[in-house]
Amino acid sequence: MLPEWMKEVEIGPCQCCGVNVGKKKSFVEKSISGVLNFFQDSLISEDFAKRDGLLQSLDPRVKLVSAIVLVVAVSLSRDVRVLFASYLLILLFAYLSKIEVSFFMKRVWVFVPIFAGIIVLPILFNVFMAGDSLVPVATLGSGAHLGPILLPSTIYITRQGTMFAITFILRVATCVSIAVLLFLTTQRDVLFKSLRSLRVPKVYVLTLDMCYRYIFLLMDTVRDFFTAKKSRTIKSLSVRDEQRWVAGRVGYMLVKSLDMSNKVHDAMISRGFNGDVKLLHDYAVRKRDYAAIATVLMLSSMLALISQNIIRI
Repeated sequence: MLPEWMKEVEIGPCQCCGVNVGKKKSFVEKSISGVLNFFQDSLISEDFAKRDGLLQSLDPRVKLVSAIVLVVAVSLSRDVRVLFASYLLILLFAYLSKIEVSFFMKRVWVFVPIFAGIIVLPILFNVFMAGDSLVPVATLGSGAHLGPILLPSTIYITRQGTMFAITFILRVATCVSIAVLLFLTTQRDVLFKSLRSLRVPKVYVLTLDMCYRYIFLLMDTVRDFFTAKKSRTIKSLSVRDEQRWVAGRVGYMLVKSLDMSNKVHDAMISRGFNGDVKLLHDYAVRKRDYAAIATVLMLSSMLALISQNIIRI
């Protein structure tokens, strides 16, 4: 027979743990959520690289060289129309590579307005770049100063500054889109191996490869730390206590990482490692690869000629 107190059913969250429905996430939970989101995005990226799309079928060396050439050509371009057309072309390549355009654009435009927008924000005003008035902002009168800087009597957004900002943001967005498209359509180990074809020192390639491989182990260890802590916590901690716990785990992870690096290096040496990573993937340049590199070189040449006003549009 069960005692009466074991038959009682409590509806709602446990009062002893101090957890309430609708309560905001703690400092540690927010940090772990960010780590897990990064882990999930990485797995999604690997899934895109395995799809049967246009860029996935190309040789990784061709994609790497083509991406570098396109980034250089786009960086030299100053025409808004050319940059916009180049960006639309990248979106077309993403669609033909079976990547959702909305997902692809989110990965780019979440960061571009934040970083590029902050950089070009001062250029909009006539304080930093003189030009024709577009939108009046404030009237200060003569003799206004900002420290040692003499301010104009009227502050306004200039047409030249606006065009410069749009050009800069489009250029950054296109270059970032090219890099993101390269990473989404190429497996990481194959991409790192392709760097050796450009005569990148193998110590740098090996460092990138090892960092990418073991960052997943690091995130898994951090998740285990948090799960163990949460299973032993009976009440909520203050933000200061949570931060103190995170700081302690960061120090422990540093010690653990150093110890693991020594063990991994010894294990690699004992198995005949000589500083070069061997992969089972073999390169095979086909006709479509030659056609792709020829198309990219032709497009890049046109962008360079337009940027130098040799070809006018």
